[in-house]
Amino acid sequence: MSGIDVGEELGARAAQARALALLRIRSRAVAAVITPAAVAVVLFAAGAQGHLGGPVWDGVRWAVLGVAVVVLLTAAAVAVAIARARPAVSPTVPVAEEGAPDLYRLVRDLADRLGVPAPSAMALTPDCDSWLEDRTHRGGDRGRRGGGKAAPAAKDTAPVLVIGSPFLWWMRVAELRAVLAPVVAGTGSSAHPDIAAARRFVRGLDAAVADAAAPGRGVLRGAPVTFTGWVARLLLRACREHAAEMERCVAATASMRAQGVDYALRIAAQEQVGLAYAGWDRLLTRVALPAWRMGRWPSRLDAGVVSALTELSRRDRLADGFASRLGERPACDLLEEPGAADEATSLLAARLFHGGPAESGPDWAPVDWQQYPEEVVDRKWRTEAARLHRVLDAMGVPPASAADPAVPTLARVMEHLSGPGTPGEELAAGIGAAVARDDARAPAPGPAQQTAAAGAGSDPLDVWGPDPLPLFPLQPPRTGTELLADHVAAMVCCAAVDTAGAAPGLDWLDGPALLVDGERRADLATPVLSLVEDGDPDPLRSWLAEVGVRCDKPVRLV
Repeated sequence: MSGIDVGEELGARAAQARALALLRIRSRAVAAVITPAAVAVVLFAAGAQGHLGGPVWDGVRWAVLGVAVVVLLTAAAVAVAIARARPAVSPTVPVAEEGAPDLYRLVRDLADRLGVPAPSAMALTPDCDSWLEDRTHRGGDRGRRGGGKAAPAAKDTAPVLVIGSPFLWWMRVAELRAVLAPVVAGTGSSAHPDIAAARRFVRGLDAAVADAAAPGRGVLRGAPVTFTGWVARLLLRACREHAAEMERCVAATASMRAQGVDYALRIAAQEQVGLAYAGWDRLLTRVALPAWRMGRWPSRLDAGVVSALTELSRRDRLADGFASRLGERPACDLLEEPGAADEATSLLAARLFHGGPAESGPDWAPVDWQQYPEEVVDRKWRTEAARLHRVLDAMGVPPASAADPAVPTLARVMEHLSGPGTPGEELAAGIGAAVARDDARAPAPGPAQQTAAAGAGSDPLDVWGPDPLPLFPLQPPRTGTELLADHVAAMVCCAAVDTAGAAPGLDWLDGPALLVDGERRADLATPVLSLVEDGDPDPLRSWLAEVGVRCDKPVRLV
């Protein structure tokens, strides 16, 4: 037996030991519940045999029986509530086998090589991660708290393989297989009955705690649920160390088992994982987020990450052998309809990271990358410029001295911010309040988006319902000064487009870009900050003169 086999065996035994420890906690809880009933049985049996007689022992017997009945009924109610609690399921886009036969074949071959059960199904997530998710539970699974449609349960006890969608578009087929090897290897531990039972026990407790924390219940309905949550928290506190150690041992065992499959390639593929994460983060925060704020959701985010990573590799030379990699088969070719899968995961990303609605409409529409400069960048600049002038109007700021008072100009903004004793904080606060009001008027969620699943022909997000999904914001709220700087920069860009022949553009790593003579100008932030924070207009005036922008000319607003 090799060292890897020994380590794998030791890890499996350690995981099993922790699982048994969790099951012993469950057994001790059951024993504590039935102890009063056992004592009552002993007392009544003793009385029937002529022992422990007299009125005092009769009173004790009936008192113990009453306590036993109350404890058993309460424990039964708690057990039913925990059994019926539905663990949360990660929002994902399901991938049917008919929509990705090559992907299913790759994973099954990988499972055969590893000697573990194949996952029961597959799903995509708009994140740079992959994991196994057990979606079998006696109470049924759900994708969101508070009712609604339940997520479909797996057909058997094997977990669902969740794959990060950026991996499919950026990685080659061999790289994806190497990255998924330690993940798929985890199905071996999932098939162990003790580990599976321990996980179900912990998931049920976690779901009961979450149910108890859900708002909207009255006192009468909330009291039993609150008590159940209190009991579940006590048990979870006792389980925490064993559960964490069990999962650590399971992960270590899976990693050791996978070392015999594409190990050398996996080391190289891990570099691509880091690169994919960097590009995906930049794409979401710099490119997708401005579009979401404008009521547009890019419908090809996964395809966009390839462009972003190509640009990142070109600038920073992070990907060795980049050109040769592109000649290999991309992993997205394992899908029958990669465009449909990309659109579905793009919409899910918008719902998860921005809280967007589930239905397209005039205020929430898909946008492709060719339309991005006009549909997103230009609209963003003009919307922010219009908001800036509305706030100036509300503050009673006069028009620029050398401009037509009936039209908005950049000169008005510059004269106000560079004037003596100008209350810049007041303007920043006004911008912040205006942004908050506009965000409050954002479209409410509607019926589920009718987007084809990855080869399945049905709505992949319908199982999550029309309500907002758990929100994972990409950035903290912006300060008033940051918002003011963004709005002033937008006003400058509008003036450059209208008076100097500039154009809106898209930079794959930095998002909205100003193109002057076909080249991106990335040096606008510093002079704008000098004006906003210090009241110094000279750096911005020099920049405007270099580009040829007329700040006294009218600017078209939304």
